[in-house]
Amino acid sequence: MTMLRHYGRMLELFPYSPQNPGESILRVQAVSVTEPPVVERAFNDPVNPKAVAAAAGEFSHDDCAAHFETWWGLWRYEKDWKLEPARVTMSMFGPRFADTPFGDDDKAAEHLRIDFGLEAWFLPNPDLPNSAWYARSNLKGLLKLVHEIDNVLPIERRALWPESGGNFADKLRDAAAEL
Repeated sequence: MTMLRHYGRMLELFPYSPQNPGESILRVQAVSVTEPPVVERAFNDPVNPKAVAAAAGEFSHDDCAAHFETWWGLWRYEKDWKLEPARVTMSMFGPRFADTPFGDDDKAAEHLRIDFGLEAWFLPNPDLPNSAWYARSNLKGLLKLVHEIDNVLPIERRALWPESGGNFADKLRDAAAEL
């Protein structure tokens, strides 16, 4: 129940994009990410976080994971900079789910994870005009959410992993040094 309450709180804190190109989807998997979802439910805009948490709670077992794919606004470049919806996934992992984010040593721990999307959205690209400002703005939004979650949930540890691997903090440091 604590895990579901924390997941619901994270869903409530999330800054959803007001206009999205598609539905937000809740998927619940049992046992492992290799298993097909036991349920998929679509949620239309505006997203009701309490309804999403309630739907996830219907299948809240210690060997299940819930993944909510939705949208938030990020600056993206395509001929010009625009604030556009970008896909994000918020997940909750039961302690006996086979593929928890932190591996086998922490099976008894509760786990929440947010996949914020491509690391390129948060790092300046010297080939794009004013990219440092827009990447910084995107990063500020990410860090604001992380700090809000830290303030309301008992977070024991957190990490930012880029999709390319390695340490995201190091990538940010390297990008800042190049500016």
